[in-house]
Amino acid sequence: MQMASRIPKSNLPSLSKFAFLLLFLATSHLLCSSNASSIMHTNNWAVLVCTSRFWFNYRHMANTLSLYRTVKRLGIPDERIILMLADDMACNARNNYPAQVFNNENHRLNLYGDNVEVDYRGYEVTVENFLRVLTGRHETAVPRSKRLLSDEGSHILLYMTGHGGDEFLKFQDSEELQSHDLADAVKQMKEKRRFKELLIMVDTCQAATLFSQLHSPGVIAIGSSMKGENSYSHHLDSDVGVSVVDRFTFYTLAFFEKLNLYNNASLSSLFNSYNPSLLMSTAYYRTDLYQRPLDQVPVTNFFGSVMETIHTDSAYMGFSGKDHIKPKIKITSNPAALEAERRTLTDAMAEEKISSLNMKYERYILHMLKLLQDQMKTKDDADTFVKYGLVIMAVVVVVSSLLSR
Repeated sequence: MQMASRIPKSNLPSLSKFAFLLLFLATSHLLCSSNASSIMHTNNWAVLVCTSRFWFNYRHMANTLSLYRTVKRLGIPDERIILMLADDMACNARNNYPAQVFNNENHRLNLYGDNVEVDYRGYEVTVENFLRVLTGRHETAVPRSKRLLSDEGSHILLYMTGHGGDEFLKFQDSEELQSHDLADAVKQMKEKRRFKELLIMVDTCQAATLFSQLHSPGVIAIGSSMKGENSYSHHLDSDVGVSVVDRFTFYTLAFFEKLNLYNNASLSSLFNSYNPSLLMSTAYYRTDLYQRPLDQVPVTNFFGSVMETIHTDSAYMGFSGKDHIKPKIKITSNPAALEAERRTLTDAMAEEKISSLNMKYERYILHMLKLLQDQMKTKDDADTFVKYGLVIMAVVVVVSSLLSR
C-alpha cells in the first residue's frame, strides 16, 4: 500500500536548514538563560492592597483606587492587576455620595467607576491570601483572575497602604503582616522565578521598617516614612467627613498625572520628587538589592505597559512567500489519472507547508538573533561568551552535515 502523503526529496535540504535553525535557537536560549541578567523584560503586573476597614480609614481605599487608576491609564490591563480592598466605602451607609469614592475635595474624579475590577474584597483581604497571591500557593478552586500569573521576565509593582508600626502592617485591624513574612514571600517568589524585578511601595507609619528583612536580588523598596515617623493624611473633605488621601500617595499621584504612556521619566526623578516638608515625614528607599542605576530605569517599567512591535512582511504567513502554490484539481474518470493528481496535490501541499514553516521560523530566528546581539553588548565577560559561541557553532555544523546526507 502506498502512503497517502510523503515529503519530496527536494525538501530534505530545507529540513536540514530548519533543524540547524532550531538547534541554534535552543542553544542560544540556554546560553542566555544561564545568566539571570539576560532574561528579557516581558510583562508588568501590579498588586494593589488596601489593608484597612472602617469608615475613618476611607483614605486608604482612595489611595489604592488612585494607584489602580494610574497604572491602568499608563497601560497595565485589568488581567494583570490584583486589587485587594478590605472594605467597600462606596456602599457604606455614611457615604453621602453612594457608589462613589473621591481622593480630592473637589469631587471631580470618581475613583469607583464602572471599570473597577476588585479581586479580593472585605474579609477576603487577609495575610494568608496576600501571601498566597505573592507565592502562587493557591487552592485549586481559586480562579485565574485571582492569581498573580507572573514569570521570570515580569516586573511587579506591589503597593500597600494601611496602618503600620515597627516592622509590621495591620490587616483588617485583627492581624499583622510582619517584615519577615514579607521577606520570606519575596524569597519564595525569586526562587520560583515569579519576577525579574520587584518594586515595593508602602504608605503607612514607619513604612521603612517593613523592608528590613529583604535580601532577594532585583528588589527595590520605597516607604512613606522612616522608623519612628508617622505617615499623615493630606486633607479633609468636609462633605465626606473624613480625610480622603494620604500625603505620600497624593504627591505620588501628582507626579504621575504629569506623565503619559510614552514618557521616559526615571525612578530617580520619582524618588527625588518627595519633599519631606510636604510629606511631613521622610520618604525612604532601599536600593542595595537592585542592580541598575535608578536614573536609567523608566517609571513605566513598573507603573506602565511593556510594548514591543515585531515587523512582518505579511499579516498571513501563507501569503507571504513569493512562490505561493495554488494547486488545481482536474476532475477525471480515469482512476490512474485521479491517483496521479492526488499525489501531485499532496506533494504540492506538503511543499507549501514546509516552505511556510521555514519562512516562519527563519523570521523568528532572525528576531532572536537580534535580541542575542543586543544582549552581547551587556556581557561583562565577552571572551567566555565567544568561546561558548564557537563550541555551539561547531556542534551545529556537525549536526547539520549529518542531516544533509
